[in-house]
Amino acid sequence: MLSVDKISFSYSGDKTISDISFSIEKGECLAIVGESGCGKSTLLKLIYGLHDLDDGNIFWNGGVVLGPRFNLIPGMDNMKYLAQDFDLMPYITVAENVGKFLSNIHQKSKKARIAELLALVEMSDFADIKAKYLSGGQMQRVAIARVLALEPELILFDEPFSHIDTFRKNSLRRKVISYLKHREITCIIASHDRDDILGFSDQTLVLKNGKLVAFGPTKLVYRDRSIKYVASLFDDVNCLSSSLLNLPGVERQLYIYPYELKVVENSNLEVEVVRSFFRGNGYLIESITQDQTIFFESKSELDKNGKVFLALEH
Repeated sequence: MLSVDKISFSYSGDKTISDISFSIEKGECLAIVGESGCGKSTLLKLIYGLHDLDDGNIFWNGGVVLGPRFNLIPGMDNMKYLAQDFDLMPYITVAENVGKFLSNIHQKSKKARIAELLALVEMSDFADIKAKYLSGGQMQRVAIARVLALEPELILFDEPFSHIDTFRKNSLRRKVISYLKHREITCIIASHDRDDILGFSDQTLVLKNGKLVAFGPTKLVYRDRSIKYVASLFDDVNCLSSSLLNLPGVERQLYIYPYELKVVENSNLEVEVVRSFFRGNGYLIESITQDQTIFFESKSELDKNGKVFLALEH
């Protein structure tokens, strides 16, 4: 189990990470999300032991994670960290990069292990190609295979699929996360991509300005729209009053995702269509009412300047 207990860290006086606590169990996948500069990458580095904490402690399986002041070579042996720069060796082959840290005593098993991992990241055809000739997305796939090679107990991914083509990304994401789940390898992913989070992460942690603003099961974090910043990390967010939505009770502001609004014959919420964005299986409609922009979804394209009524989808 990983336990982070009231940790703080600063690079040059200002707190980059401030009083963060959370824990995850063996085999779980945690997503760390937040706007650029919120501290996601720094938090991964602290967990891996690349920096010394200002305050607090990090425990992995009961032992304290120590930083450079205590370790000649920073980092934890039973963890692997994949940074955004990949750190491949350019003048050796893809297969050699993946097998770099594997034992040479049993050559047959080493080759089999390399072949297994290259198949997992769909790079088998590039085994004998030097890394310097690969595209950014191909390098990222090789880097993923390399951190998996020794089957660490905990893997820390920093934007692991960001350079990979969309048509391949979905398949690769499913394969890698399934592989980790099958082997009960704990995984932490720092990402901007909601598709890295929804459907794959067991828990989600939201950072803002180095502080934890939400943490819990991913479904609950997604559905809890009490904080606009949190909701906006997953989709466009509409801020609407309960009276406009014809909801009973005390007047309050609600944060509503576009898919939760539907076109009806009549309601308290009338909008004017500004434009329609084609999304393949339908349209995202941008509309306006009383100088407020509202987004909703529609199966068909709507006429510009046309007026429609909206209500909550039940």
